[in-house]
Amino acid sequence: MTDPIPVSTIANLIQLSIAPVFLLAGVGAILNVMATRLSRVVDRVRRLEAEFAGTSEVLQKLARAELSRLGKRMKLINWAITAVTAGALTVCLVVAVLFVGGLADSSVGNLIAALYVLTMALLVGGLVLFLLEIRLASRNLRVRYELLDIDLDGGAPRDI
Repeated sequence: MTDPIPVSTIANLIQLSIAPVFLLAGVGAILNVMATRLSRVVDRVRRLEAEFAGTSEVLQKLARAELSRLGKRMKLINWAITAVTAGALTVCLVVAVLFVGGLADSSVGNLIAALYVLTMALLVGGLVLFLLEIRLASRNLRVRYELLDIDLDGGAPRDI
């Protein structure tokens, strides 16, 4: 028969697991932002595709170019979401290994350190991909100044 595990040991293990759980909450917020951004890109793609058939050749050419850029953005954000989600999974593994290793009284310090380094690498990779997607979106954003009611030379409103 095994000896009962003291409550103080379990309490200590729970305390050790709290910090990675806060990290997991932050990762969840990041994933929410990324998923929202992806859904906006998908909505734009669907709208362009729906309008595509009834437009002129010039507008279709512009739509194809924009669809190509949106496809690149979707690919980047999907990879970012994948990396950050994998980082979240490794955070869960860190918590599990911390808890099980503490209960089993085994030496899992190297495994925990390796998992934590992997977690940070995945999160950094996901955030870099997210930054690349944002840069791509910003680079492709063009303000159509002819639609604005300003004089580009002086910035004052034009007389219409």
